[in-house]
Amino acid sequence: MSPTPAKPGGTRIPSRRTVLRGAFTAAVVTGTAGALFPLLDRDPDATVRPAPAPWPGSGTRATAEEFAEMYRGREIRGTATVVPAGAPADDRVAVAAEPVTEIRIDGRPLHVMRRADGTYLSDVRHYESYPTLLETARAAVDELGSARLAPPAAHHM
Repeated sequence: MSPTPAKPGGTRIPSRRTVLRGAFTAAVVTGTAGALFPLLDRDPDATVRPAPAPWPGSGTRATAEEFAEMYRGREIRGTATVVPAGAPADDRVAVAAEPVTEIRIDGRPLHVMRRADGTYLSDVRHYESYPTLLETARAAVDELGSARLAPPAAHHM
């Protein structure tokens, strides 16, 4: 391998490999920063936190959210109940609890999913998530307009 040629002033020209390595490193750092910025830019006080889970084995269920209201002429009802997942390994560690969610619009169930960040999305508005079940239900009513939710499909075995 021959040494990198020098410019007429005695300075060395960086090799192609060195330039590409520097460009790749800059692209990786920029991409990582761009991906992490929304996570790091959050206001920690603004996040929605579910209600604390009851200790497993206590036989109690904690209701994290419950509502019933008329919104744009539609009756919407919903609950998020925290159900204990199991017994703790010892006195210091509580096992995560599983939230059970239900929304009904005019008596018909709306399928709702909880995301890892604690927000909700529905089958009607599955491209956008909302911090509470109530906001999820209202967004579904807004999207439905005058249409009704389809009745739940019968499951065949």
